[in-house]
Amino acid sequence: MRVQPPRRRFIFVLLVSLTLSLIAVVYPVYVIRPFRTQGARELAAALVVMRWRPAITVISALAALAMLAGYWRWELRRWPRILAAAGAGLVCLLAALARVNIYELMFHPDTRPAFLAASQVRLDGREKVIAVKIGESARAYPIRAISYHHVINDVVERVAIVATY
Repeated sequence: MRVQPPRRRFIFVLLVSLTLSLIAVVYPVYVIRPFRTQGARELAAALVVMRWRPAITVISALAALAMLAGYWRWELRRWPRILAAAGAGLVCLLAALARVNIYELMFHPDTRPAFLAASQVRLDGREKVIAVKIGESARAYPIRAISYHHVINDVVERVAIVATY
């Protein structure tokens, strides 16, 4: 006689692992994104999550894989096995993504900035810029544009400069 499997426990472990991994990966990205004001508490929480997310996601991935091994032995039907394997795979994928610094991918230096004459530029009167003047040449780098790169490498009057904030 076959004992009924603890399916609910397996599914619960998978859902908790998936939820924790998803929160650990997505919450900091949601909070720390360009052009979004962050409150001090939510930024502090996002930084704490970023600090602990490697451990959280590895533990979640191990739990999901252990759940999958147990579930695979109990469940004989194909589709529940496939769904459980997909869920465990997603948790493992999130564990890998937790090790990728998305900000390094998003924010890379702009090494070829393009400029227009001041008469051709349309900026809001309240828009902030970083202004650089060397000799007779002047440049203005809008903060809005720099926020995607965080670093602008440029040459002004044959002098290499880096504009950042």
